[in-house]
Amino acid sequence: MTLIKSVSGIRGTIGGKSGNNLTPVDIVKFTSAFCKIIKKSSGTENLKIIVGRDARISGQSVSDIICGTLVANGVKVIDIGLATTPTTEIAVTEEGADGGIIITASHNPKQWNALKLLNKKGEFISAEDGNELLKIAETDFNNFSFSEINEYQEIENKDYLQKHIDLILNNKYVDVEAIKKANFRVAIDAVNSVGGIALPPLLEQLGVKKVVKLNCEATGEFAHTPEPVPQNLTQISSLMKEQSLDVGFAVDPDVDRLVIINEDGSMFNEEYTIVAIADYILLQTPGNTVSNLSSSRALRDVTEKYGGKYYASAVGEVNVVAKMKEVNAVFGGEGNGGVIFPELHYGRDSLAGIALFLTHLAKSGKKCSELRETYPDYFISKNKIELTKDTNVDKLLEKVKNKFSEKDNVQISVIDGVKLDFEDGWVHLRKSNTEPIIRIYAESKSPEKADEFARMIMKELK
Repeated sequence: MTLIKSVSGIRGTIGGKSGNNLTPVDIVKFTSAFCKIIKKSSGTENLKIIVGRDARISGQSVSDIICGTLVANGVKVIDIGLATTPTTEIAVTEEGADGGIIITASHNPKQWNALKLLNKKGEFISAEDGNELLKIAETDFNNFSFSEINEYQEIENKDYLQKHIDLILNNKYVDVEAIKKANFRVAIDAVNSVGGIALPPLLEQLGVKKVVKLNCEATGEFAHTPEPVPQNLTQISSLMKEQSLDVGFAVDPDVDRLVIINEDGSMFNEEYTIVAIADYILLQTPGNTVSNLSSSRALRDVTEKYGGKYYASAVGEVNVVAKMKEVNAVFGGEGNGGVIFPELHYGRDSLAGIALFLTHLAKSGKKCSELRETYPDYFISKNKIELTKDTNVDKLLEKVKNKFSEKDNVQISVIDGVKLDFEDGWVHLRKSNTEPIIRIYAESKSPEKADEFARMIMKELK
């Protein structure tokens, strides 16, 4: 049982003892602390907060506790119910709300849930606000003072999906007519969560006539391990070949990660979701791009092709967004399929990603696999080491950094963990924000070389 507090929110397993898991007591504590920091940042006691959730089994229960706690703190609550993470982010700004809470543990299995916390811009709260929230929750909870009955407000229920879709359809980079003319045959795997609610109407309104749906019942009983990586996407991969489809899309439970599957059932590669869409955006609007340190060099190559400059940030959406604003990036994201398109909003958005990719594919006149072949080939080896309670991660990373700092052919970054950049590849090792593990990612121009880099570092760690 685990409770993890990070830039990705408050994430934990359901059940067990408070303080070590995501229990009702912990939910009340962190929600109340969130109210305090939002009141401080907004300068008002009369808050309006948006609440949305994915379809995981514990979602309704957690939502009820959060909404009740917000009401007990005198907050006006707008509950948008089953909604994607990007839909909830958009609802915050559209409603002029002071913040938002997304109830989702993203790609984690069904026993997990989490509170992703948003500011008034519909973006993740800063690390500074997050640290203050944790301090308030741990030290001040027993002294919290809740609202009296006359300050309670009714919870308002709204649906924001169509507003989200309308914003996408009206964007100048989305060409509905081109998508209609392409007459695409599309498969989707929504892993039995809110993607099954959001993707079909999006595709219909984009003009896609044939949509084959997999796992689109929003039951929260995930049909497979919910992280959209190749080993979990065998069902949609087989379907592509069996039914002669043009492109497949797989998403995670809260629909902020987008993976593309080629017409022959092969993977477009999650790292290349943002690469392909960047190629389309930059062709029309050259500029800078940003991804995190664990993302492929391919985005850098595509950006430089159009005369822009590529920048890397620490892992985590909040860090990518901060860097994008700093360098005025026209596009960015994370290599796990997280598309961030600031023309719509500063958040990972699979719905926007689908619309932009289909436009790009339609205008290219290529098959999906042919489009993928136009980008430089890099291969990432993704590995992890489980942590024990006695593991001193900082000490391990310091040892690795010190060992390689003596070598002339290595550039070292310590923005987030340790990243070692070699001429023919890189290795990035860091403590996960969402699981009790050290992630070891390595990239090179062959899978063998990427694995070799990863094994070298894992040997050092062990």
